[in-house]
Amino acid sequence: MIVTLKKEVLDPQGKVVSQTLKNMGYDNITNVRQGKHFDIELNETDKEKAKKAVEEICKKLLSNVVIEDYTINLK
Repeated sequence: MIVTLKKEVLDPQGKVVSQTLKNMGYDNITNVRQGKHFDIELNETDKEKAKKAVEEICKKLLSNVVIEDYTINLK
């Protein structure tokens, strides 16, 4: 699961990383967004149940849905 700030929310850490990369000579950087990555293992064979559980975890604990988006990738 990947959690990132919504596009319209200012990302000060991303801005600092972007500016630092430019200072290091990476002039082709146009934007950096900082986020969080979570690997969650479930003991569940039903993909729909797994996705529903992870979605609940996102909404209740791992993301602030007011200012963050999240993406779930099931393997």
